[in-house]
Amino acid sequence: MRLAELSEASGVSTATIKYYLREGLLPPGRQINATTAEYDAEHLRRLRLVRAMIQVGGLPVATVREVLGHVDDDSLGRTIRLGAALWALPQVPEPDAEDEYVRAARRETDELLRTLGWSNARLLTTVSPAYRSLVVAVAALRRLGHDWDAELLLPYARLMHRAAELDLDFVERRESEAERIETAVLGAILVEPMLRALHRLAQEEESARRYGFE
Repeated sequence: MRLAELSEASGVSTATIKYYLREGLLPPGRQINATTAEYDAEHLRRLRLVRAMIQVGGLPVATVREVLGHVDDDSLGRTIRLGAALWALPQVPEPDAEDEYVRAARRETDELLRTLGWSNARLLTTVSPAYRSLVVAVAALRRLGHDWDAELLLPYARLMHRAAELDLDFVERRESEAERIETAVLGAILVEPMLRALHRLAQEEESARRYGFE
């Protein structure tokens, strides 16, 4: 495809595509002559990923560039490559380690991981944004008088483990390693909101079944 054809196929203006090329979000096309380059299906797929990250995910260009840098780093193993890409997404700030609710939340979260036997997650607690996000959420609930503990979190965590299995089953259907990592990144941006919406729909359905509409 020439640039105009890539624009037509993607629905992205040529000016925006040129901007993405300058910013390193899109790899350069195959140069045909001094003024013309050719693009292929890989460019189209990457362009759609970039648009989803910026338009739907609301990510700044610098963050998109960092995420894609990890996506394209084939010197890393799959787990490290995927983790690096996901960790580059916006995360919650580090909570106050001296806060009593944060300390309690860490204890309960650590107990949860021990109970689940999630040894890899336990190894990453000092650096994992997901661990930090869970601690922040549990601490906020406890501060408001809702004493979420490891026992209460356990059935939810088991449901999420099953969701993670389904996620990776879907990722593994992709042909190339880059496509697998891209799919996982899209999952963080698009599938997580979809699961949140399904959760709320399920709550609405269950509430109506239990209590009716009165």
